[in-house]
Amino acid sequence: MNHTEPQPSALPARRTVVLAGAATAAAVLGTSLTGNAAAATAPAAGAEAAAAGQPYASYWYPDSLPSGAPGAGITWRGLKTWRAEDDPDLAFNQASIPLAPRFTPVAVNTTARAGQARVASLVSFGPTAQNPSQGSATADYYALAHWQYIDELVFWGGSSGEGLILAPNAPIVDAAHRNGVPVLGNVFLPPAAYGGQLRWTRDLVQRDAAGGYPLADKLVEVAVAYGFDGWFINAETDGGDAALAADMLGFLRRLHSLSQARGLKVTWYDAMTTDGRISWQGALNSRNQTFFQDAGGKVSDSMFLDFRWSASTLASSGTLAGTLGRDRYELWAGVDVEANGWNKSVNWNAIVPTGGPHVVSFGFYRPEWTRNQLPAGRTPGQFHAADDRFWTGQSLDPSTPDTAGTWRAPAVSVADRSAVAALPFGTTFNTGHGLRWYDNGAVTSDTAWNHLGLQDRLPNRRWVVRTTGVRPAVTFDFADAWHGGSSLLVDGALSAPATVDLYSTRLPLTADTVVDLTYRADAGPVTVELAVATAEPATPGAALPYSYLPAGTLRPGSGWATATLRLSALLGGRPTGTVHALGIRLTAASGATSVRFRLGALSVHNATTAPAAPGALRITGTAPDGTGTAFRFAWDRAPGQIRHYELHRVLPDGSRRFLGATCGAAFYVSSLRPEQGEDTARFEVRSVGEVYSVSGATGTGRPW
Repeated sequence: MNHTEPQPSALPARRTVVLAGAATAAAVLGTSLTGNAAAATAPAAGAEAAAAGQPYASYWYPDSLPSGAPGAGITWRGLKTWRAEDDPDLAFNQASIPLAPRFTPVAVNTTARAGQARVASLVSFGPTAQNPSQGSATADYYALAHWQYIDELVFWGGSSGEGLILAPNAPIVDAAHRNGVPVLGNVFLPPAAYGGQLRWTRDLVQRDAAGGYPLADKLVEVAVAYGFDGWFINAETDGGDAALAADMLGFLRRLHSLSQARGLKVTWYDAMTTDGRISWQGALNSRNQTFFQDAGGKVSDSMFLDFRWSASTLASSGTLAGTLGRDRYELWAGVDVEANGWNKSVNWNAIVPTGGPHVVSFGFYRPEWTRNQLPAGRTPGQFHAADDRFWTGQSLDPSTPDTAGTWRAPAVSVADRSAVAALPFGTTFNTGHGLRWYDNGAVTSDTAWNHLGLQDRLPNRRWVVRTTGVRPAVTFDFADAWHGGSSLLVDGALSAPATVDLYSTRLPLTADTVVDLTYRADAGPVTVELAVATAEPATPGAALPYSYLPAGTLRPGSGWATATLRLSALLGGRPTGTVHALGIRLTAASGATSVRFRLGALSVHNATTAPAAPGALRITGTAPDGTGTAFRFAWDRAPGQIRHYELHRVLPDGSRRFLGATCGAAFYVSSLRPEQGEDTARFEVRSVGEVYSVSGATGTGRPW
């Protein structure tokens, strides 16, 4: 590799995507699209209207702002003056799900390793400006679902014309946390060729009269208030000197010290060197080591090594990390997949050799390529098919991942993890986006939507199918669902019984433990059995030691049904045990040769009780939005374990129309209009529990 510093014109084309900053207006799920760019740049008429604009993910400059005026839909703010108590959108941007613990089961194949290379993922989920806080009215979204391979997610973005510091929006944090993955906000100080100004770097590392670093304090305040897990620091504006590097080091020390005290993380990007210049090393070495660890100890928790790495620089980096007393897997070797995805040529053996210990971890830059490379009109199903190939490989089965091609999917090298370790556990196989919204198998909104915070913990063994016959296809399907936007579909020839692995678990098992399956046969008929393993397989790659519990025979046309299966027989006379895995076994019945089987929900629990209702639903702001009225709602969180809240409008005939759902306690809805003969708009919010039991309603109204 050539380690000379490139001229600005030779910088990777990836910057252009960040700088595009498309100001695409969006609406929340279940509502129509209404742009509200004026509210983002100037006060609306009236205090009530000013409080009712579309909330967006937050972004800032460190302190000083650009000259001139912002573009349409862009708000220029300095982080130095931010205060939580003055943030009108804070309630919409706060994550609600705590970071879940997770475990590593026995590997599903013989090549994946536990405790070695990890995966960081740098993803741009939307533009810097006007990235909706709580989803939008389209199913065309990067609904990341392969959390089982990811150890750190970076909310990538930022541009010189919009803002440089990005706080991740709440749906992404909630989805990641539900799966045990920490999420970092991004501080992007761009190269001068892309509008970067060295004063913004100086703003970031400025000192106050007491010698402190006020922007380090602010970054920690934001992460704590918003509920995410730390910061990715990416300083790439050249022109600095050793004094600036020293200030950056002091800033990092302060940021890391405060972060450590609050359980947050700091990742440093390999760009600035100890002389203050920008000179990407593609390595941990003497020129950047001080930003990883200095004589006083740890300065950052991990370092993302630029794409200029080679086999020798990664090897020396791992050795140096060990000399410093650090874990070599705290180094992420950057793999730029923005342009070519799985067609990218990568020296995988330099990172994750097959014949020896992994050298370092690796970090994917912009894996949302799996969505972006699809043509216009792409569907959620097409996206998930591409995303499965990226993470699992062309076999689409992590138990037999393909290793012959140029693309080495993470499933080949990295052992999957799971966060399914406590009761109650429930899933409706909701991927966090859909073409419509379903409730108990019925469509309650025909508007396409995305809201990643509503995503379930999805099967971590996608898609392991064990059969002696023809392998049927297993996918998430969006044509029908029990709840949310998708269901699990097994479709195709079934010449022999087929067992589909679903979840690795660590669920406590007692005499009271039951599993509920909600399912339907669209073609068949098919006999269904629940597969339950109360132990791990003896060796990596071995089949799980399942026991099979009869769950009925389904015939096409009979609609959705629910079977409740008690697991007490699996205890074998013991008082307690552990469920290590769950799956299903399907057998064609009555001479059928193929099936089309749909699994709509699965839950494991000892008892089902309705959650408590939320309190004090209220309307906190309204404003005309061009085609109707926009509303901001808030309510008091219900006590106990709540998965999310669902908001409905009560129509004059007493029926309910789904408006949206969120894990938080505030929600925005656009473009509402009076129904025929309606003089008061009425609304209800309900709590939804972990196994999708629903509370009573809390209501409010507003005269038109």
